[in-house]
Amino acid sequence: MGSIEVVEKKSVSMSALREELAEIKKRDGELSFRGTKTEDYVNEFATLKPKQADELFKKIEAIGIPRLKEPQIHKIIDMLPASVAELKVIMQGYALPVTNENLKKIADCVAEFLPKKKEEKEKEKKEEKQEEKKE
Repeated sequence: MGSIEVVEKKSVSMSALREELAEIKKRDGELSFRGTKTEDYVNEFATLKPKQADELFKKIEAIGIPRLKEPQIHKIIDMLPASVAELKVIMQGYALPVTNENLKKIADCVAEFLPKKKEEKEKEKKEEKQEEKKE
């Protein structure tokens, strides 16, 4: 078997990964064992739709925080911190000094997407209850 060459190393959010896995599954018919496990994990924890994730990425990027790179922004999108304290916990994993003012700006951007997440869960619960009543 030939050697594998990494062409590009790129950070992606879980919602983008969910889309990629769906395309691979459509192309190949099924996923590998590792792909299936990844799909299960992403379906469980990725709460935003890809459009919402892209919109949030652009908003956070537009804030213009120095030295904040794609991997950190994707981590914020994946975790969706509800407060500045939760955001600080996420950012501790990186050697990146971010001011409290900038943390507040990021938390405000993320907060715009949190109600959408809650509304989606409530909608899913209502649909499940309606399905149970039909059965």
